[in-house]
Amino acid sequence: MGILYGGQSNRMRKTTVKKSQNIKLNMSRRIRRTPFTNKVEKLGVSDFTVVNHMLLPKGFRKTVEEDYWHLNKHVQLWDVSCQRQVQITGKDAFKLIQKLTPRPLKNMETGKCFYIPILNEHGGMINDPVLLKLDDDMFWISIADSDILLWANGIAIGSNLDVQIKEPDVYPLAVQGPKSEELLVSIFGESIRKIKFFNFRVFDFMGTKQIIARSGYSKQDGFEIYFKGFEKYFDSVDIGEKLWDAIWKAGKKFNISPGCPNLIDRIEGGLMSYGNDFTKDNNPFECNLDKYCKSSSHNFIGKKALEEIKKKGLKQKMRGVMFGGKPYKPNGKLLPVLSQNKKIIGRITSGIFSPKYKKNIGLSMISKGHWNENEKIIVETSDGKLVKGTITTLPFPK
Repeated sequence: MGILYGGQSNRMRKTTVKKSQNIKLNMSRRIRRTPFTNKVEKLGVSDFTVVNHMLLPKGFRKTVEEDYWHLNKHVQLWDVSCQRQVQITGKDAFKLIQKLTPRPLKNMETGKCFYIPILNEHGGMINDPVLLKLDDDMFWISIADSDILLWANGIAIGSNLDVQIKEPDVYPLAVQGPKSEELLVSIFGESIRKIKFFNFRVFDFMGTKQIIARSGYSKQDGFEIYFKGFEKYFDSVDIGEKLWDAIWKAGKKFNISPGCPNLIDRIEGGLMSYGNDFTKDNNPFECNLDKYCKSSSHNFIGKKALEEIKKKGLKQKMRGVMFGGKPYKPNGKLLPVLSQNKKIIGRITSGIFSPKYKKNIGLSMISKGHWNENEKIIVETSDGKLVKGTITTLPFPK
């Protein structure tokens, strides 16, 4: 119980307030459902969050650890429809895409997926989406939680480029885990095996053409089905639920389960989260994305700033942190990372207990001079205790 004191008529009034428990999401039309929301609700989803104004399931099992072990051993079906697409078409589509990112795209072939940093004029990270090339004049930017559509549209207008930009009715459905390939082969045939990592192919489903890519927000093998809906939302729901049912039915012999991006798996894999681990205040070099920033090859937004940052050198860089203490449960608070002489050298932005390493693990921007693997550090836990830890490379060592 908490106590609030407020003044009223020259006397003190004591009011007791209960601490919030089981906070619920207030559903409204401003929060978009997906063609698969009915299915995840029936399967007992425990929590939702909102990404790109759309529902993202956040839990089904009692613990994140149970979900982690299942993902590592079997196969899961994730509704990640919130991973929205920014579709760019037209004569100048390639010119606009190349203007948005420091990664050279001239050798990108149709059917490929490229991981691309998108920067602002200061060299700050707006997002780190996956780019799909559907044709020479048609691209999808598959985004996390940011306003790339508005950014791309503004750049196109300001640069007088001949393009059309929109958010298509595409709702990604992820099939993740070591048994994902066998599951999809049982539905779509042996051609699934021919899809290489960060490549995609088009498959037929009930007379519709669906893109399937070998990719996903986990360190396990997996696929993402870019389910293409229809103009009428309820028609999309109907065919979307049939796709879900087909995967679910075929997946029973593979011990399929509903799931969602797993925090333990993400951190172990060194997968960063926009808004959590980096923002527009961070540049791609700090995020270890140097290999995607060939600044001499072409002009792009933020080029001059990036060259200046590289010239001056970095003050911090993303590293892994492994630390002791009681199993850490994420609470949204940053954990200070200290040097041996108790100077703050970083803050853990994503952290959790890893059952694999039997230690707490986290991601943190770490100050220059403390980047070496196995360097001893100290972490201040949520309860104020100081525990020993070490710096690690990313992804975390196997």
